[in-house]
Amino acid sequence: MSPSTVFLARLIGLFTVLVVICLLVRGTAIIDTTVSNAPVMLIYAVVSLALGIAMVLRHNIWSGGALPVIVTVVGWLILAKGLVLLLLKPEALAGLIEGIHLGENHTVYLAPALVIGLYLTWAGFHADVPDRR
Repeated sequence: MSPSTVFLARLIGLFTVLVVICLLVRGTAIIDTTVSNAPVMLIYAVVSLALGIAMVLRHNIWSGGALPVIVTVVGWLILAKGLVLLLLKPEALAGLIEGIHLGENHTVYLAPALVIGLYLTWAGFHADVPDRR
């Protein structure tokens, strides 16, 4: 297993699990506050775009098992999220979030992220990392 795959699986997995737990504890307060603040959303979009591009350039592996492919897919999803957030007007984003009833269903939308985060964390810490000597 590539050291990059293992590192990214651990990083993304732990980050995702911790963010999902915080969002579950705080409810939709963080999401509502963030979405209603255009400058924060712009920074979030730019950072997501940069991280997505970095991941796609560094880790675009479509074979070798589930872990490298999932890490690659997550990188592409982060890149797509950054683009969508940059392209959408704030009103359109607010309408989208209202349309999917995020406030009432936030636990449903967080469940897939939690499952992916738990898998990446588990697989990342159980993967065989080649010795760098």
